[in-house]
Amino acid sequence: MALNGMQIYKLLPQKNCKECGFPTCLAFAMKLAQGNVEAEKCPYMSDDAKAKLSEATAPPMRTVKFGAGDFEYALGGETVLFRHEKTFVNRPRFAVMFSDAMSSDEVDRKIKNVNEVNYTRISEEMHVEIAAFKCEREDKDAFISLIKKVTDSCPKVVPMIMTENTEIAEEAVRQFGDKGPILFGANDQNYEAMVNLAKDHKLLLGVTAAGKEKLYELVEKIQKAGYKELLLDAGSRNLKGTFDDMINIRRTALLSGDRTFGYPTVAFVCDMAQDKMMQLACATLFVEKYASIIVLSDIDYSIALPLFALRQNIFTDPQRPMRIEQGIYKIGAADEESPLLVTVDFALTYFIVSGEVERSKVPAWILIPDAGGYSVLTAWAAGKFNGKSIAKAVKEFEVENKLKTRELIIPGKVAVLKADIEDELPGWKVVVGTEEAATLTNFLRNYKQAAS
Repeated sequence: MALNGMQIYKLLPQKNCKECGFPTCLAFAMKLAQGNVEAEKCPYMSDDAKAKLSEATAPPMRTVKFGAGDFEYALGGETVLFRHEKTFVNRPRFAVMFSDAMSSDEVDRKIKNVNEVNYTRISEEMHVEIAAFKCEREDKDAFISLIKKVTDSCPKVVPMIMTENTEIAEEAVRQFGDKGPILFGANDQNYEAMVNLAKDHKLLLGVTAAGKEKLYELVEKIQKAGYKELLLDAGSRNLKGTFDDMINIRRTALLSGDRTFGYPTVAFVCDMAQDKMMQLACATLFVEKYASIIVLSDIDYSIALPLFALRQNIFTDPQRPMRIEQGIYKIGAADEESPLLVTVDFALTYFIVSGEVERSKVPAWILIPDAGGYSVLTAWAAGKFNGKSIAKAVKEFEVENKLKTRELIIPGKVAVLKADIEDELPGWKVVVGTEEAATLTNFLRNYKQAAS
């Protein structure tokens, strides 16, 4: 059960040493109760007090990890049912299903699709994070061979080893343990052996049962065995049943504070529909409610683009705008004679504008001042995007040393800034651009022709 600030204060050494960064122990305790600071910030707290605080202040849903190196991911750690209440924490990860019963051609096609879906959106690389391997033939050699083929061909994926056969699981973990795989398949019959295997290799363990009640009982047994790095599956393989499982597991953990269900969950949308667009529809539902791993039959850009965009939009902090680093950005083969545009540091605005500039085939520069991470009109209304901030960016990023031109193209919706900017930048001419990014392509082409 969570502790309030005064309860936490009683566990502190009460030195008021300020080494934690707060003026008093009471101030530190209040921030700790709100989850805004870690207990380790206090250098004089006893180990016993730290242990009590760690358990009491931990999120109701445990944060677990899988993968290794650059491809290590966190799941869980959620504290709210709705994004607007605070924020969602760890985004779901997408998997593509492979099976040792598939033909070689089908496996090759999926490998090709997994590798093709790799692009960047708002500074985040989008790619498939997991390859799920289902052992259906109980042929250890064939199963190991399949995992090796896919992981060698798709180096960015983390394997999810799906088998209830502990002997096959042990061999797969032995060979691919360095990749930090997910071991999936612990059930009421094999959980002791699976827990020991997961413990030995420090792996995320997927637990499955036929229904929430049986899953709850199984998780209790595994917790008593001393393992808490878990991924939950209540066994439903249809849309309605899985949706009900996701909602009830999350509500049990967050509203009831029952840590038995305080773990991330997996949704097998690959079993819910054959049509890929229906799988996409199911997957979008579980991005929102509340799967941590979503398993698809296959992937291509028609599935990836909407799914990754939805995930990115939902799993950002609504209280913190997505910002791009301030500076001057080169688009195409821009040189000292190329046009200079200015826009705000709201990431989505920048990527829309830069995309239209690239589409115009006109090499150009884009200047990004400090605009508070807001959209153009919001930043202007807040006084963040004005003549002074733009002039400051021109000087700070030495624009005059990079360009011979002394013309600056501003968004049409803030044409009112023209005179202010020219006052702040003597010798510069301000050109009012388009109001919408969609018309920027033709504007730049005409602008280039006029300049020529």
